[in-house]
Amino acid sequence: MEQKFDTNGIDIQLLRDFCEQEGEAVTYRKGEQLEREGEPAQWMAYVTEGCFKYVRQGMSDGKAHLTWFSFEGEFVADYPTFLYGRPSQATIEAMMPSRVLRVSGEQLKRFFNQSKETMELRAIVGEHILSQFRSRYLDLHCTTPREHTCPYMP
Repeated sequence: MEQKFDTNGIDIQLLRDFCEQEGEAVTYRKGEQLEREGEPAQWMAYVTEGCFKYVRQGMSDGKAHLTWFSFEGEFVADYPTFLYGRPSQATIEAMMPSRVLRVSGEQLKRFFNQSKETMELRAIVGEHILSQFRSRYLDLHCTTPREHTCPYMP
């Protein structure tokens, strides 16, 4: 599966290695949820197969709004809410059968506190997420529906 939104040159291999060493391998069927909007967020995972969508209920219209995707080779999380167990701002749901290597917020906080290198990685992760958000925001708002580059949307 081709990854649309790359790492933008940011090396997050150390975080992937952590998920491979400490993470729990979990399989999700299509429609199963990693997180549920409004409930305490618990997980971050590295997607080894499949993809996930992020859905948020509209405040005024009550409709489900698709807000984000995480694809194979990327991380899936409602970051940083899961680090502190705050309520998830979206429901994160598998779009197809998917496999992940899943870690808890507590596991990740302990990992980040191990060394200067892992503390720097914490900042890099935030920069990576911001960069992904900007790319996706521009893609969604500056292209027509036919020009969108998501491989799972017609």
